[in-house]
Amino acid sequence: MYRTHTCGELRIGNVGNSVVLSGWVQRIRNLGGMTFIDIRDRYGITQVVVDEHSDKLVHGTVEELGREYVVQIHGTVIERSSKNTKIPTGEVEVHAENIVVLNTSELPPFTIEDDTDGGDELRMKYRYLDLRRNPVKNALVLRHQIAQEVRRYLDGDGFLEVETPFLIKSTPEGARDFVVPSRVHHGEFYALPQSPQTFKQLLMVAGFDRYFQIVKCFRDEDLRADRQPEFTQIDCEMSFVERDDVLNVFEGLTKHLFRKVKGLNFDEPFVRMPYHEAMSKYGSDKPDLRFGMPFVDLSAVVKGKGFGVFDSAEYVGGICATGCASYTRKQLDELTDFVKRPQVGASGLVYARVGDDGVVKSTVDKFYTPEDLQAVAQMMDAKPGDLILILAGGLKKTLSALCELRLEMGSRLGLRSKDVFAPLWVVDFPLLEWDDEAARFFAMHHPFTSPNPEDIALFDSDPGAMRANAYDLVINGVEIGGGSIRIFDRELQQRMFKALGFTSEEAEKQFGFLLNAFKYGAPPHGGIAFGFDRLCSLFGGADSIRDYIAFPKNNAARDVMIDSPSAIRPEQLDELSINIKPEA
Repeated sequence: MYRTHTCGELRIGNVGNSVVLSGWVQRIRNLGGMTFIDIRDRYGITQVVVDEHSDKLVHGTVEELGREYVVQIHGTVIERSSKNTKIPTGEVEVHAENIVVLNTSELPPFTIEDDTDGGDELRMKYRYLDLRRNPVKNALVLRHQIAQEVRRYLDGDGFLEVETPFLIKSTPEGARDFVVPSRVHHGEFYALPQSPQTFKQLLMVAGFDRYFQIVKCFRDEDLRADRQPEFTQIDCEMSFVERDDVLNVFEGLTKHLFRKVKGLNFDEPFVRMPYHEAMSKYGSDKPDLRFGMPFVDLSAVVKGKGFGVFDSAEYVGGICATGCASYTRKQLDELTDFVKRPQVGASGLVYARVGDDGVVKSTVDKFYTPEDLQAVAQMMDAKPGDLILILAGGLKKTLSALCELRLEMGSRLGLRSKDVFAPLWVVDFPLLEWDDEAARFFAMHHPFTSPNPEDIALFDSDPGAMRANAYDLVINGVEIGGGSIRIFDRELQQRMFKALGFTSEEAEKQFGFLLNAFKYGAPPHGGIAFGFDRLCSLFGGADSIRDYIAFPKNNAARDVMIDSPSAIRPEQLDELSINIKPEA
């Protein structure tokens, strides 16, 4: 038996027990006549003491120990004279009677501590060491807890967990596919699934009316903090449902997770906000509602007064920062520099202060009367002590810049606490998006999203005005999940393909299996997919999903630990009849 207890298990009630512990040496403190060794495993840390009463062989072994050695400790639990209230085992220690070195260790390339001296790339290279650190270990424990609660909730609501294949057919919509060459079928390729979308629809046709799986998905796209080339979804589908049925079930799942994992109760229904309202008030289809500061369209009261920037703008909008009229010139210059950054894209910033006496002073006073400025303050619902920030320009660009400015002000004012959660559903998205370069429509979600029943007549007359029967779950400005009621009628699906520029032959070649299935009694159905990695990082209070994945890729989609991707042997390429073209 390598151990009788874990390193996080012993308490004051174990005093006097003979125990065997196994783990890694966290640190050694030699105080002359007494040596303390902290040993660590997945469950915690226990202090081991070696003193003048310990065997000589034990003293000899201690002199050989180093950090991260794997050891087995035989000893007796005693009460600590100097207790450590910061750890659960801090009232006791183990008096060592025998120490066995199970394995030695080289000095690690970075310290295995909560606050490590290892940079991102170094820790990624030695990920198996990084996983020994509490923050990363705790992230994976949280991931496990969330996964178990998801399964528990969905199983209790009649859902079946069904696996779908990883080697599938490449489809033209969405992100770039990862492709896998077939050795058996010369010149042909599989694709790794971007999602199990068509398979879960086929499961609905098959009569499995409530399906889910926690599934790996793959997209060959540019990376960022909340994106990896392989990621995990909580993928779900339901038959004989309308939009509200889906929202109610998965709002229930979200509330269940908050209650069980975070100890938070949401008694009120989640906000449901139409897409056009989210864009006009917050400049984003994933608004952060932890704080207010909605946009106000000021065009009607500021245009036509002789200030060329406003007069020539398609849109003039502002936000009101409560209590910020005392901002210094330096702070305001910083905000001006912020909105001029290329990633924000504004040409400048106009601001107005509402004094304690209610008088409004702005940077464009010479173009506006006091009554004009009071009208602006009234539209903004600005009170004495508030600061009004105004941007102008093209509609889409200015809404985007205002969104970034609003989030920046929220951060500066401490309004974006990671301990506060503001969930909402964004609904009524556009069904289609026009692409000028391709000169055709693309599906805003995917080609199987059903149009709002009221808008089906617009397919021929005004397809760009159609609303999707789609919905996103947004929490704290992060899209956690998205889904839709699906098209289940073959004729309507063909109309959708036609609107997307597919010929009948192309639609049949790419999706003939689905269209064929619709001939055999497809039920009304809809579903949703949650970004599982994003959900875990949100619950853990992190900005990146990387620490919630056991073995993630870096920002170049490379696994630096195993050095992947890598070249393969010429013999393998010959088997696949593949030649590698030299880079241009």
